[in-house]
Amino acid sequence: MMRVMTISPLQKARILAEALPFIRAFHASTLIIRFGGGAMADPVLREGFARDVALLRLVGMNPIIVHGGGWRIDELLQTMGIGIRRERGVRVTDEATLNVIEMVLGEINQELVGLINRFGAKAVGLSGQDGRFIHARRLVLSPENGEAAPDLGLVGEVESIDPDVIHLLMSRGFIPVIMPIGVDSDGKAYHINSDVVGGQLARALHAEKLILMTNVSGIHGRDGKLAFVLTASEAEGLLRDGAVPPDMQPRVVAALAAVREGVRSVHIIDGGVGSALLLEVLTNSGIGTAMRSDSGPHFLADSRSYFAGAVDTSTGAL
Repeated sequence: MMRVMTISPLQKARILAEALPFIRAFHASTLIIRFGGGAMADPVLREGFARDVALLRLVGMNPIIVHGGGWRIDELLQTMGIGIRRERGVRVTDEATLNVIEMVLGEINQELVGLINRFGAKAVGLSGQDGRFIHARRLVLSPENGEAAPDLGLVGEVESIDPDVIHLLMSRGFIPVIMPIGVDSDGKAYHINSDVVGGQLARALHAEKLILMTNVSGIHGRDGKLAFVLTASEAEGLLRDGAVPPDMQPRVVAALAAVREGVRSVHIIDGGVGSALLLEVLTNSGIGTAMRSDSGPHFLADSRSYFAGAVDTSTGAL
């Protein structure tokens, strides 16, 4: 369910004033946004997300969307009487299941493209099979507790990404909207976790930010409180200590890989909050967890301090 905050006209003016330095700082920057979770199932949140993506493009940023659709896939599989089996949290995927996955992802993709276009930006839908730009291979799990690794079927992992088609679309002002299907050297398609695709794409494109929209508010520390900023080492320690819930672990692993390979920051936010994307990108405080690398300046703290100083919060004036 969407969580709505009521704000006054004066507060709206302050928010707009606060956004200006962020718009200036991130002009022409690439933002990889993984859209998933319950927000995809809510028509109001879907439409709001599309509007916010269009706004980011129209003010000069380069958003790229990677979307999932697990809720709808499971729903349709059940309707069609196709059994759902998971191994270590991963859906086992045979040919019939993959056909349903591709059908569902295609419908979601077309809807998101249409919504973004309706708000004045130019979006185009893609699968990793288009131009074979997502090179995939079968995902093979390691044996565990003395038992053989389960066969996941047509579940893949990213082998490499060819960014040429993405660069071409971005150069023409388009917003790529990508569904997480990859293809191997023999032309066989694989379904890939959308968090993983988002992370690999962010690394291949040297993105400024990777934003993972989820059903949770972010990463919580050992004290149970939301961690607003984490270094890669701190996040790694939470994983090692078992402090990250199992359903969040793939997300945190993808975030870690991204910041360790050049993405400046990864943001894990709750897509159930109205305009969550804008709040995280264009305000001082943000609403989720921001992860950064261990090396280099503490740009998150520094930039938020700088931007806070650039806006007079008592008047909303720059």
